[in-house]
Amino acid sequence: MLRENVTDLMAFVVVARERSFTRAAAQLGLSQSGISHSIRGLEERLGVRLLTRTTRSVSPTPEGERLLATMAPRFLEIEQELFALSDLREKPAGMIRITADDFAIDTVLWPKLQKVLCNYPEIKVELVVDYGLTDIVAERFDAGVRLGEIISQGMIAARISGNQRMVAVGAPAYFADRSEPIVPQDLTGHNCINLRLPTKGGLYAWEFEKDGQDFKVRVNGQLTSNGVRQILQMACDGYGIAFIPEGLALPDLQAGRLVQVLGDFCPYYPGYHLYYPSRRQPSAAFSIVLDALRERG
Repeated sequence: MLRENVTDLMAFVVVARERSFTRAAAQLGLSQSGISHSIRGLEERLGVRLLTRTTRSVSPTPEGERLLATMAPRFLEIEQELFALSDLREKPAGMIRITADDFAIDTVLWPKLQKVLCNYPEIKVELVVDYGLTDIVAERFDAGVRLGEIISQGMIAARISGNQRMVAVGAPAYFADRSEPIVPQDLTGHNCINLRLPTKGGLYAWEFEKDGQDFKVRVNGQLTSNGVRQILQMACDGYGIAFIPEGLALPDLQAGRLVQVLGDFCPYYPGYHLYYPSRRQPSAAFSIVLDALRERG
């Protein structure tokens, strides 16, 4: 039964993940009718409906979701093993996909990667900007980047930067007729610029700490964005207080376009870490990228 189902299972995984026969056909290099026929045959043999089809969309049924959660990681492991075998060649090669926020990409990943990738032209790297807590296995990423070393079970974390912190900043013009906040709770009386997170569409809660006591503040304001660089510009233009990475704000702080507030409540964290599945055998290409990114000292 396995032999006759493998190809159809692969087609199902791609369609269920892409939510589209058109995109799946393009990815697999097959016709839409051929893929549809394969999946119908698989459903008939299993005796369950795996996909709900309408004229505009495709989505997995509960049975399909269960099969996708089971099969997608296994196919990914097989694919990774095949890549690992290909890495036995003289030159490491392959695609490495990493998800991170844009500040980490600009200040940590790219400065380190550009020093080594020129020596390995057959290694390809895809950097995807994402502020959410992406499931890197389900989304077929090789690794993800986040602040701190707290990761999910089954993951390995490698430190790739020095300590980092978020800072609260605003333009001098904004504070011209307002008092600066003294404690984090004062932010509720200010116009703050929110960061929209893709995970469940929520707003980022500003996190502070002093003398071992943690403060988490839900702020309000006129503006919200899902990009920290846009939030930085809004703050520089005097539209409110922003909570952004210190390294991003530093040029504007030094130039006097921004002032920092609540500095005593903005602690340092253990920097950016690259995290990746512990059970996956790293390819030669991934090992080279990991070594290039790893923080020294």
